Amino acid sequence: MLSAQAIYGPHGADSWADGGIALGRALFRSLSGDRFDRQPLSGAGDRLRLVADVRLDNRDELAEALGLDGAAARTMADAQFLLGAWERWEERAFDRLVGDYAFAIWDAAARHLVLARDPLGMRPLHYHRAANFVAFASMPKGLHALPEVPYAPDEATVTDLLALLPEAGPGSYFAGISRVEPGHFVTIGAGGTKARRHWQPVRTTFKLASSEAYAEALRDQLDRAVAARLRGADGRIASHLSGGRDSGAVTAAAARLLAPSGGTVTAFTSVPREGYEEPDPDGRFCDEGPLAAATAALQPNVAHVLVRTDKPALFESLDRDFYLFERPILNLCNQHWASAINDAARERGLTILLSGQMGNMTISYSGMEWLAQLAGQGRWLRLMRESRALVRVGRTSWPRAALTSLGPWLPMPMWRLLRRTFGGSADDLASFSAINPHQRSLSQIDARARACGVSFPYRPQRDPWQTRVSVLQRVDPGNYLKGVLGGWQLDIRDPTADRRLIEFCLSVPAEQYLQGGQPAALAARAFAGRLPPAVLEGRRRGLQGADWHVALTEDRAGLRRELARFAELPAARRLLDLARIGELEQNWPAGDWNGSDVSAAYRILLLRATSIGHFLRKASASNA
Repeated sequence: MLSAQAIYGPHGADSWADGGIALGRALFRSLSGDRFDRQPLSGAGDRLRLVADVRLDNRDELAEALGLDGAAARTMADAQFLLGAWERWEERAFDRLVGDYAFAIWDAAARHLVLARDPLGMRPLHYHRAANFVAFASMPKGLHALPEVPYAPDEATVTDLLALLPEAGPGSYFAGISRVEPGHFVTIGAGGTKARRHWQPVRTTFKLASSEAYAEALRDQLDRAVAARLRGADGRIASHLSGGRDSGAVTAAAARLLAPSGGTVTAFTSVPREGYEEPDPDGRFCDEGPLAAATAALQPNVAHVLVRTDKPALFESLDRDFYLFERPILNLCNQHWASAINDAARERGLTILLSGQMGNMTISYSGMEWLAQLAGQGRWLRLMRESRALVRVGRTSWPRAALTSLGPWLPMPMWRLLRRTFGGSADDLASFSAINPHQRSLSQIDARARACGVSFPYRPQRDPWQTRVSVLQRVDPGNYLKGVLGGWQLDIRDPTADRRLIEFCLSVPAEQYLQGGQPAALAARAFAGRLPPAVLEGRRRGLQGADWHVALTEDRAGLRRELARFAELPAARRLLDLARIGELEQNWPAGDWNGSDVSAAYRILLLRATSIGHFLRKASASNA
């Protein structure tokens, strides 16, 4: 099992066994304390055995709580802190752990195994329970090293992905393999398997003296989260840098923190290939290079690198991605430019890359859902004042403001009519998903979507707090992050996913995010001086990978080869609408690639279907 996962842990492996119990760990060194890592660890008088994939961000707090002196703490790996916390507090330790982790603890006295993951699932953990044994591993390939574990796709989970349902429940994309859900721990013993949530943000609101006090507090929270993720960087770190606020704020914070010691940030921005001149779609801009360069220029220790995705062919990397990530790629065109950035970072010898994936729900939350909450509370004067401000500065129109405010409270037929009239289209699942209509009916997708709070078409939710929590918990990023570690030896860390930062942002009053007609007003105040005004006040969003259709058209032959194989695969015929996919390939667009209709059909539906079909083919071990 360790050998099968060696790509994710190339810096040494070790194991322990006693009778019918065996634990193992393969190490990837990314922290200075990793040189002290001696897993598997023993604790509580040999009662406990632990293996962990962990980076803890509050070592000082834990050292104080555990009564460790500074000298002892400096020679301890993060896994030792984790074991000490479990010895002292057991399940109550989750309240004290801050960082990214997946771990397993065998309790010889209780005769049970505990498997756990951090709140947002930044580290993966899978397991298989059969009639006579239990096995766990970071990635499915560790379990597939055992001949008793089946090798086949889990069609129910794949169907959910086709419908863009939240990644909820223990199912993985492989049959017979479960995953520990983010923010959960699983206890496995003679009495069965029990999964429980250990982290759920508490709904609370705190008051500060002024709007500037909230801005200062947000800056402090982000700086702390970024500082924690600089461990092991040795003064050289990479970052994603788009033309927006999230990655810009993270990059600026890292540069400011590294500057006193002479450290540097290499910031990578994906831009269209040379000569790309397609018009910007409504509300978007295709080239994020100029705004990203303006952000980088504010920090003297940021080296800005433009990355163009003009090679390799779009479908050339599908087999590699299947091996690394062991799940379907949700957005294939985004993976194309992200891989190009990973290549560029690796070429420069960088090993840690900062991102801002969760920023939309944390540091730069827009606050627009507050309008629906105001309507639900009957605060009509405040709703009118905020809507008028948004319309006055051109952030929205009166019909769109009404859709945002009243849409969640209207009957679905009326919502569909109003959206079709004023908001564009009344999108149904079929407009952006290649799910086979029979499979949609057979799987009761619509009923399951309603049960988890998803509606087709999508419409704003009534509760902005719950909306943000739902988005934060919607996707499981663990396999993606582990795949990048294995494929590029690059540790991706997201400060905007910091638990303390999330809990802070969720507790800020809604009116701090939407003020005077400016969405994301808190970010505009907090990062003034760190980000250019054009970024802070921008009304359009960047379109990363805007030239996706060029790569798709260039590799149309690769697309045809994939589609031809799907027709020979029973799982693909069951799950995918192959007739519709074939029609899209036959009726190739002449232009308007980034227009809403063409983009929905080709960038979303066709590329996602191709990614999922390829996964089904490989996971079925098919010769097709």
